[in-house]
Amino acid sequence: VAKQLWHFNLEGFERLPAEGPAILAPNHISFLDSAFLMLHVPRNISFVGKAEYMDSWKTKYFFPMMGMIPIDRGGGEKSQAALDTAERVLRRGELFGIFPEGTRSRDGYLYKGRTGAARLALKVGCPIFPVGVIGTREIQPPDAKLPKLRKECTIRIGRPINVARYASRGMQEHLLLRQITDELMFEIRELTGQEYRNVYAGKTAETEPTVAAKVATVSDADARELTSAGAGD
Repeated sequence: VAKQLWHFNLEGFERLPAEGPAILAPNHISFLDSAFLMLHVPRNISFVGKAEYMDSWKTKYFFPMMGMIPIDRGGGEKSQAALDTAERVLRRGELFGIFPEGTRSRDGYLYKGRTGAARLALKVGCPIFPVGVIGTREIQPPDAKLPKLRKECTIRIGRPINVARYASRGMQEHLLLRQITDELMFEIRELTGQEYRNVYAGKTAETEPTVAAKVATVSDADARELTSAGAGD
């Protein structure tokens, strides 16, 4: 039905493996991002989503049916249970989706990535595919209750990031995770053309509004566990 309501441009989908584990890491600009990606990828994708979706009658059945793994962004045992589930999904040879920005961009900028996707990829030994989603913000902007019809959406799958080439460098873990994540955000920016802001989404202070560099940068927050990443609003 969705394919009749909106016009979709799909690029790079031939890069996705027909089998085996992989992480899909898209930018996050709309409530519809994960649903549209799931709609067009021929394999099932399990996506992390905030646990609050399970409290709404509008989404509590829809998202689990689509393969959402609810995560409590407050951390603790509930968050860890979701992360363990994500790892099991990958070890079964399936696809797993995570938003590296951790939440929706409410202004359309691309924000600094959290290191959860890199951590999972290193642990399981699977590639990360950067994904660029364009147009969903115009279809359903933040706080809009209903999507606009007959709009255009483009989804681009980028070249896979092979984390194994990083693992052999003998770097400290937090540096390793940061470097992989910075490359991921650089590739997403190349796919979407978004302006990059080197600060986590939701933070008030902004630093270095430049394109994500492939050179590693370090901050105290960079070594966080996956519990703070990927559960899009």
